Amino acid sequence: MNPLLWLFDTVVSLYIWMVVAQAVLSLLIGFGIVNARQPLVSSIGEFLYRVTEPVLAPIRRRMPNLGPVDISPMVLIIGLLFLMRLVHWVF
Repeated sequence: MNPLLWLFDTVVSLYIWMVVAQAVLSLLIGFGIVNARQPLVSSIGEFLYRVTEPVLAPIRRRMPNLGPVDISPMVLIIGLLFLMRLVHWVF
């Protein structure tokens, strides 16, 4: 495997896991299972928010309003997986 393809796959996979972690953490905070005022939870949440929000915000603006359901992380993950397949197909 080409080292650049490996690096691309690794970076995209790590970003997908960050999106999943941000979605799970927001659910845990929303249901009151995790206290967002704890320093560790707050710092992890802030990091994940800053990393994922610049990509998720434009998707949320273009998505129809589904009420309390936010499917923008799922749309982003499907898009990233499509991008990975496309890059593999081209190269």
